[in-house]
This record gives sequence, C-alpha cells and structure tokens, in this order.
Amino acid sequence: MRTSCRFAMAVHVLAVLAYQEGDRVTSAALAGSINTNPVIIRRLLLALQKAGLVDTCRGAGAGSRLSRSPKRINLAEIYRSVEACESFATPSKKPNNACPVGHCILEALDVIFTSAQSAMERDLAKTTLADVIARVKASGACK
Repeated sequence: MRTSCRFAMAVHVLAVLAYQEGDRVTSAALAGSINTNPVIIRRLLLALQKAGLVDTCRGAGAGSRLSRSPKRINLAEIYRSVEACESFATPSKKPNNACPVGHCILEALDVIFTSAQSAMERDLAKTTLADVIARVKASGACK
C-alpha cells in the first residue's frame, strides 16, 4: 500500500515560512530544512500557490512567503491543496459479485471511508498553522 508524505512536507514548508514572519525563503532553504530535493519543494510550492496559501517570486528577492496570516490557514486547507486522492481507497479490482460479502462490500466501505475522510478533514480544520508554530516553539527546539 502506498502512502503519501506530501501533507506533512507541506505543513513543514508552511511552518518554516510562518516562522520567518514574512521574509521570503528559497526552495533550496526549505529543502534543507526538510532534507529533500528542492525540485520536490518547488512542486509542493506550486500546489500551495495554486491554493492561495503562498506567494512565490522569481529573480531578485526570489523565494516564497505565506499569502496570509498563519492564523488564517488551517490544516484541512493544506491537506486538500497537496493530496490528490482520498486517504482511504478500495482495491482497483472488483470483488467477486457471486460472493455474499463481495457483492456489497464496496458500498459498505464507501460509507465508512467517506465518514472517516470527513471526520479527519473536520479535525484538521480545527488546527491552524499558527497552532503548529506555537507547538514548535513550545518544544524548545527552535533557536
């Protein structure tokens, strides 16, 4: 089963931008913080820019910064901007329709998965990027 770390990386990127309080940060600096390739960060930044969460500038003064206050960005927005698919998925092959479970399992799982996805997004919406920064600062690790 494949999992995605785009959401976690996007929160990390936005947390760095929030921590910099309006100063532009290059994709190379962001990549250094996450310990990944700047190309991956640039792809994330494109999605975040499309969602209206960051402002990116090329050339002199290049870099990215938040497009609005961290208090006005919630984790559900970030999640939806970078995750292409739902967290829960059913197998691509259809189950055996002759089986009493197989013929109706997808409908049963769809209801459960839809509910779980909605609950997760509702919970993420309760946390802002400012809340994340407060936790990071409270950890004492920031200098």
